[in-house]
Amino acid sequence: MAMMNTLVCTEPKKMIYQQRTVPIPKKNEVLVKIKTVGICGTDIHAWGGNQPFFSYPRVLGHEICGEIISVGENIGNMHAGQQVAVIPYVACEHCPACLSGRTNCCENISVIGVHQDGGFSEYLSVPARNVLLVEGIDPEAAALIEPFSISAHAVRRAQVETGDDVLVVGAGPIGLGVAAIAKADGARVVVADTSEMRRQHVKEHLGLPTLNPADSEFDEELRRYFEGSLAKKVIDATGNQRAMNNAVNLIRHGGIVVFVGLFKGELQFSDPDFHKKETTLLGSRNATHEDFAKVGRLMAEGQLNASMMLTHRYAFTHLADVYEQQVINNQTLIKGVIAF
Repeated sequence: MAMMNTLVCTEPKKMIYQQRTVPIPKKNEVLVKIKTVGICGTDIHAWGGNQPFFSYPRVLGHEICGEIISVGENIGNMHAGQQVAVIPYVACEHCPACLSGRTNCCENISVIGVHQDGGFSEYLSVPARNVLLVEGIDPEAAALIEPFSISAHAVRRAQVETGDDVLVVGAGPIGLGVAAIAKADGARVVVADTSEMRRQHVKEHLGLPTLNPADSEFDEELRRYFEGSLAKKVIDATGNQRAMNNAVNLIRHGGIVVFVGLFKGELQFSDPDFHKKETTLLGSRNATHEDFAKVGRLMAEGQLNASMMLTHRYAFTHLADVYEQQVINNQTLIKGVIAF
């Protein structure tokens, strides 16, 4: 019986390696040998005991790239040796959301690495419908297809088109992905973040203008980029209550606001300001296969790359020893990837 090394979050602030049996893929499943896994804010919150709808013990990790090792029955044309990215949202396929094609917000969704064990392990068996073939893409970049896909879904929700004036608020991984994908779609993009370090990252790796929303002249500078107007589309990726409550003030009349970040609390903004602009307000959650396919294509074309969000690299064999210091308490971390 083959064994594998697995890193388990047994309780808040405790992670240990365990030897587990390598799973055998069931019908409609493929067994994936993990190559790389991205570290998400969810993994950080779960370690700290601050992740809702979460139970312990849990194997974290939902930003996964690997190689198919074996397949179960009824798989079709998938076979051993193919490189894949994992789509971690396991949908029920029968609720109203699923039946309308919106599997990203399935009523009974189970997320790999959150509600069920994930990729901080040498092997993982997943439904075949939850993998995307990504041959020819560097495994480090392929691990980031999942966060880029969340960004792609937000851009799609905002109906971004060529020539649109788009303000992205928040330069964390999802905001960076939003900015890069909106740029690839032909929009004129400005990124706002209070962090000088993150604004510099945007300039160096995305080649986009940045603003500090805390500056007194922020509104005037924003209008300068958009020929005297406010943004046509605002996509907020901060998860910050103050920023999200202010989003309506950043769009022109007839504008669209998309919240891809979220916080625990209530949104509050002026109803007269909301109504007079005939604001369209949308939430954005997870991503669909369509979004993953778009990101895979943009990566293959060279329009998206790992350096747009990747700042740190970790070895799986030493991750437990450095997780608190180099991940949890690392103020310079934007996105980390674990190599196996």
